[in-house]
Amino acid sequence: MRRITLTIIAVISLVFMGPITASAEDEAGEYVISLYQAAPGKQLELLKWLAEQDAIGAEAGLPPVQIYAHMNGDSWDYLAISPVGTDEQDAAFEEAAKKRGGKVGFAAGLKFRSMIHTHTDTFAWGPTTAAELVEAADE
Repeated sequence: MRRITLTIIAVISLVFMGPITASAEDEAGEYVISLYQAAPGKQLELLKWLAEQDAIGAEAGLPPVQIYAHMNGDSWDYLAISPVGTDEQDAAFEEAAKKRGGKVGFAAGLKFRSMIHTHTDTFAWGPTTAAELVEAADE
């Protein structure tokens, strides 16, 4: 349950940061890549809720989630990329949410699901480059 809560919280904690680019200065790590399809008529409600999660995450000192808005192609509306958080970050977010009167745990998940039609979460490692992965494969 904690991992599910952390995933939901991490994905929606902060919104609209610049794009991820791999460079020598970036520190690779674990990330959650999520695709969301908003429920019919819930686009704006979902975005407002994501913005609220952004504010809560900022109070908790969490790193930003990057959101990409769909332009053309598949049926998703938003793609989110966020670092996998720690138990301490999860606790800090929940404390900040409680102070604001927000929902946490299962209740937060139910609220979130009322605004989406579908979503997927995938854990990934990066950012990196194809050349770095080839080098790692050759070791």
